[in-house]
Amino acid sequence: MRELRFRDNFWSADLTSTVGYDSIIQHLNDGRKNCKEFEDFLKERAIIEEKYGKELINLSKKKPCGQTELNTLKRSLDVFKQQIDNVGQGHIQLAQTLRKEAKKMEDFREKQKLHRKKIEMIMEAIHKNRNLQYKKTMEAKRLYEQRCRDKDEAEQAVHRNANLVTQKQQEKLFLKLAQTKSSLEDSDRSYQQSISTLEKIREEWQTEHIKACEFFETQECERINYFRNALWLHANQLSQDCVQDDEKYEEIRKSLEMCSIEKDIDFFVNLRKTGSLAPAPVVYENYYNTQRNAAPVRSAVPVPISRRGPLPTPTSAPDDPDYATVDNYSLIHH
Repeated sequence: MRELRFRDNFWSADLTSTVGYDSIIQHLNDGRKNCKEFEDFLKERAIIEEKYGKELINLSKKKPCGQTELNTLKRSLDVFKQQIDNVGQGHIQLAQTLRKEAKKMEDFREKQKLHRKKIEMIMEAIHKNRNLQYKKTMEAKRLYEQRCRDKDEAEQAVHRNANLVTQKQQEKLFLKLAQTKSSLEDSDRSYQQSISTLEKIREEWQTEHIKACEFFETQECERINYFRNALWLHANQLSQDCVQDDEKYEEIRKSLEMCSIEKDIDFFVNLRKTGSLAPAPVVYENYYNTQRNAAPVRSAVPVPISRRGPLPTPTSAPDDPDYATVDNYSLIHH
């Protein structure tokens, strides 16, 4: 249980001082300002989340991303883009949630302000009445003290001039003394009445001050608790949004697990294949041999692909001379 209470720690020895009350009010105003700042923070965060969500949706819909892929990888990319769109939608929903929380904070602030206003109006009236009565009491005291001094001076004048003045002058001195005594009695009575009235007002003010302190303390406890819970809820909302995002990313990972390199290769081959026969090797053809021999018939059997062999050595027919002349150049065979 708490030991420190508002009602026990915000007083002042000066009856007309409001320093303790003002300190509490300043703290409550600061707390209200802090709630407003968090409210504005939520609104700004909502703007950011909404903008981010819309940009993710635009990105997933308008930006090409592997649009010519085939088969299983294409399906994974479709899931990827759909889940990015879902993430964007999730952030837009988070923005709407944050705006609702900001509105709740605003309603809470205004509710506390309205309740506080009633107490503040009561306390302002009591402070005004108390200070006014205190001022009247101090004026009555001043007048009372002045009448006391006047009476003392009149008595001293009577004693001083008892054997020095005429009978008529003595009568005047006694008359003045009687008047000062009467004025003193009136001022004393007025002063005591003012003190009595001030005491009643002081007791009333003290009672209301205690009530106000208790009310303000309760309200501050509620504010701190509400603010703390709002922060906690905000952290949970952000955490939940991250979890939901990860669930969407998990769908992408599951889709990628179904992606098969072999199937995609087979799919591409079956879809776009152009033939299974490779071109035959280009062989050396001796010009003179080809003139005497019929053109070779290319075999329809697939020719295995291999490195080209050595060029064939030209040979001469039995009736050919041992040399050939091409453009007046002789090549002699040894």
